[in-house]
Amino acid sequence: MEIKQLIKILAIVCIGYTPLFAQTFNALKWNQNTAYHSYLMRDVHQQFLDRKIDLGKVVTSKKAAQKYLSECIQRYESIIGEFPERGELNARVVGTVKGTGYTIEKIVFQSLPGRYVTANLYLPNNGKKIYPASLELCGHSFHGKGPDSDAAIFMAVNGIAVMVVDPFGQGERLQLIDESGKPLTRGATTEHTLLNAGLNLVGTSLAAQEFWDNSRALDYLMTRNDIDKEHIGVYGCSGGGTQTAYFLGMDKRVKVAAICSFFSTRERTLELQGPSDGCQHIPYEGRERLEVPDFAMMIAPKPLLILSGKYDFVDLWGAQQGFKELKSVYQALGCADRVDMLIVETGHGLWPEKQQRLVRWFKQWLQDDTQSKIIPAPKDKWTLEQTLCTIKGQVNISYSDAVSLMEEELALVDRWQKDRQDFVKKGHRLAEEKVLQLLGLNKLLPKNIRAELSGHESLREYEQYKFQLIRDGEMPVPCVVLVPETVTSDSPIEIHLCAEGKERFLSEYTNYSAALTDGKIIIAVDFRGLGETADPALYSDAKYWNFEYRNAMTSMHIGRPIMGQRVMDFLTLLDFCSENEMLKEHTIKVYASGVYGPVAIHAAFLDKRISEVSISRSLKSWRSYIENPLQRDMYSNVLYGVLRYYDLPDLIKLTSGSVKYAD
Repeated sequence: MEIKQLIKILAIVCIGYTPLFAQTFNALKWNQNTAYHSYLMRDVHQQFLDRKIDLGKVVTSKKAAQKYLSECIQRYESIIGEFPERGELNARVVGTVKGTGYTIEKIVFQSLPGRYVTANLYLPNNGKKIYPASLELCGHSFHGKGPDSDAAIFMAVNGIAVMVVDPFGQGERLQLIDESGKPLTRGATTEHTLLNAGLNLVGTSLAAQEFWDNSRALDYLMTRNDIDKEHIGVYGCSGGGTQTAYFLGMDKRVKVAAICSFFSTRERTLELQGPSDGCQHIPYEGRERLEVPDFAMMIAPKPLLILSGKYDFVDLWGAQQGFKELKSVYQALGCADRVDMLIVETGHGLWPEKQQRLVRWFKQWLQDDTQSKIIPAPKDKWTLEQTLCTIKGQVNISYSDAVSLMEEELALVDRWQKDRQDFVKKGHRLAEEKVLQLLGLNKLLPKNIRAELSGHESLREYEQYKFQLIRDGEMPVPCVVLVPETVTSDSPIEIHLCAEGKERFLSEYTNYSAALTDGKIIIAVDFRGLGETADPALYSDAKYWNFEYRNAMTSMHIGRPIMGQRVMDFLTLLDFCSENEMLKEHTIKVYASGVYGPVAIHAAFLDKRISEVSISRSLKSWRSYIENPLQRDMYSNVLYGVLRYYDLPDLIKLTSGSVKYAD
């Protein structure tokens, strides 16, 4: 036979041969890699629509608008968490810098015992003894208040004192640092996001903690004899715009405000770009029908200015639609002239044209001045060292009694130890209600699932079935069932939850023939957001350290933590096992790895059909997230406020020993 003929025959044989490693284990009848995000956005859109319908009913009268705003504030207060008593500030002016027409005072105070806050106060040098004042809340930059507060200088030379406050994770208040004070993350947005996960576990958020420190900064201004306490404002850009929006509904001392390069609708942002930094979200906002325009309008009828850029990554269309809502509420309140919006030919940031409008707006409402000429800002330039308030550049290494944010959280967790012990003592029945609430599963759905066979193959030594399990209102659950020839009525079911996806597990398992002859029924499954419905990596910014940040944060926004949704998938799978003729009455053992670990623990607590759970390479205690925030994929496992009630080891105790760690 000629060589050419032999090659041709071999090619034909190879084309017709499908090797085992090329087998696919997809069980869904469709393939759409952003399906889970689309599913979550249905709730986002519905919650936004419900809110919009409510808003449409209230802008017809002043009384209805006032009632709407009051209810918004109540819903806001219900999710923001608790705040401590306001104690002594122990404030000190630790230095001054003389500018052209203003002076910078460098200030340190304690918003809580051991929580040091650094700030620069820009005071006018115009010969007056009392000044109107404003807080400037910092945008995202490691330098925080830094030397670059051009707007503060501009305001000060025009007669308005401005206090620029370092938030957590910025300026002199970095939390994730080495012994010399150098940052351990790539930027403020990463530090904020990592810190926020631990805060969520104790029932608060970085946004709430920023509000507290900013409100305490306002407390400090109120102690000064040179500040007009009846004429106080607040403004911020980007991350500072977020802080400003969250500030308005919680501190009524503010008389005027401006939000720059943040204002848009949350619905639009989640749809286009996905969730922002951890400091820009408070869990359950969507569930409570709270939108960014709602937070902004909580200041009404006081004056509010929105500053937007045509080419900002903060969506302009959403900003314009949100502003229409603001305008309608202000009109209903009879003060339409007190809300305004400036859109300029710029991108992100507080550019000079915006600064001009900001100064004019604040002069109008804090000084009752619409006529005088705006004084140009001087060209002063300061170094970072000139504006520092601490000797070492970071509060947590400059003060021996400084307490880090992580230490504060751990103190809370330790204080709640008896509460968690009492939770376990209550027993299963009483604990279940709280567990379901934290999971976002206030009631278990009826067993109205249907199992659709999407594939079947008779293979050597076993039958392979593919199913998609459908429960109304939930994502379909794709699973593959392997039934060996040696199966008996006593054969156990092994459910394998592989963090890397069932494809990875089955590709290895089916290549190991000995495993297919011991009579076990194998079920490999992908819960939502994993395996077949995993979100493409490009939609979750690497700086957030979470492979599914977009879906995890959106889930928390709508009030359905991603873990709770996966527990629902587990219950759907168990219902399938109870109803399918091949599977029912077989004992069920579970092997869970990675992100599936906490899901399996909660499922074992809720459902006694699980006889055993073995967990590997997974989270063992939420406390570890607080002790070391430099961890990946934390948001996949976060339940808001859970550590007040139980940690994972506590829940394991209530599973009667059915859960074990394999490593």
